[in-house]
Amino acid sequence: MSRIAENRRETGFQQGLGKLPPQAIDLEEAVLGAVLSERDAITEIADILTPKMFYVEANQLIFEECCRLSLDSQPIDILTVTQALRASGNLEQVGGPFYLTGLSDRVMSSANIEYHARIVAQKYVQREMIIQSTRIIEACYTDTEDIFDTMAAADFGRDELLTQISTRKESSNIEVVTDTLRDIEEAQLSPHRGLTGITSGFSKLDDLTGGWQQSDLVILAARPAMGKTSNAITMAINAARSQKPVAVFSLEMSSKQLANKELSIVSGVPFSRIRKKVLNPEDWQVIHSKMGEISSLPIHWDDTPGISITELCAKAKRLKRKHGIELIIVDYLQLITTGNRQKSGNREQEVGFISRTLKGLAKELDIPVIALSQLSRAVESRPGNGKRPMLSDLRESGSIEQDADIVMFLYRPEYYGITEDEIGSSTEGMAELIVAKHRNGACEDIQLRFDKYTTGFTDWETEDTWILPPPSPNTGISPNGSFDDGPF
Repeated sequence: MSRIAENRRETGFQQGLGKLPPQAIDLEEAVLGAVLSERDAITEIADILTPKMFYVEANQLIFEECCRLSLDSQPIDILTVTQALRASGNLEQVGGPFYLTGLSDRVMSSANIEYHARIVAQKYVQREMIIQSTRIIEACYTDTEDIFDTMAAADFGRDELLTQISTRKESSNIEVVTDTLRDIEEAQLSPHRGLTGITSGFSKLDDLTGGWQQSDLVILAARPAMGKTSNAITMAINAARSQKPVAVFSLEMSSKQLANKELSIVSGVPFSRIRKKVLNPEDWQVIHSKMGEISSLPIHWDDTPGISITELCAKAKRLKRKHGIELIIVDYLQLITTGNRQKSGNREQEVGFISRTLKGLAKELDIPVIALSQLSRAVESRPGNGKRPMLSDLRESGSIEQDADIVMFLYRPEYYGITEDEIGSSTEGMAELIVAKHRNGACEDIQLRFDKYTTGFTDWETEDTWILPPPSPNTGISPNGSFDDGPF
């Protein structure tokens, strides 16, 4: 055994208070020996092992050089790896050419290299679990951080380890084509033909996207008070009506405020009356008649303020396991914190880290994630009617635009006092979803109808079915809209 391996064993023994950390040094050496002996052996394990998974530091350095040579399409053998280690100044640190020669002499073939590599990876995961568990124990004893942050970090660390255990997903062409044809046949039999994802509730948007697709990150951006929260709540209700469980993370509004919007959108009772708690008998009657529908909607609310991206991901994964959620809505992206995982001081980099993590969450859970986003003030500075948002208006736009599969902007001309469109038609109640980026389809402007009384959205062609109750003699509120509509 090499001097480095002996030192690592001794250190592990001391740190483990009498117990050696899980390790498989013989198998590490067998894996490296096979890589050094057979040219294509590394391709069998490149998606299973990373350098840090080796227990012995020398083995980490050797495997790192092997990976670098493979990436550069260079041959891998004792001579090339020796030269690479010499060039990087690590040759003596790994034990010199003698150690490399000893590795290649340990195996005759790479027949079992994949099996050996998986055991090496398993030992790494076991060591990491011990480290994480120790950190959790220390955090609980020292009481230096919030217990929920500790729990979230524990969940995040465990899930990161799970993703590092590679499960190969290679499929033959006939398997992929057969699965695709099966999906098409099932879609043909579905009552919602053409809808392959989760409905938004807006027919033209569903026609364009086929519904919210699995693993997609969707960005819905708008200026403040444009109605993006109400639009997102409307889409959550529409998805839940089709019995798709939805998780809504609201960092700006409380769950009770969101419930007020939900009551208004579903019942048609003006939002202002519900918010001010001045309902008349007719309002109560309408709301009670809708309570059966509202209570059956599988929506799960989380209004944790200043939630970190680590905690959000941990909660989303728990909701997926417990309730089988099929859609996540986050309101809104710029209010998420990075916690201790990204302390660059550069907000654009932090937002980039958050958007990449949300995209990764969508892929890992295989469900769509809709994240709301603010727009910069550049929209307001443009003269005249040129206030329709564009991709460059996204705050910290570079990473968000890059990571998103769909970017949509919500725009209401009325907000800017524009009462007529280009052909002279009234813009009252008009709203647009401007699909500015669509990775898997075309971009288009979707016209919607906005109801200022309930703050809900419907298809533009749909007849306005919102029914205002008659004025109550006790409240003095008339149905002509002479009340504070409140924030959107």
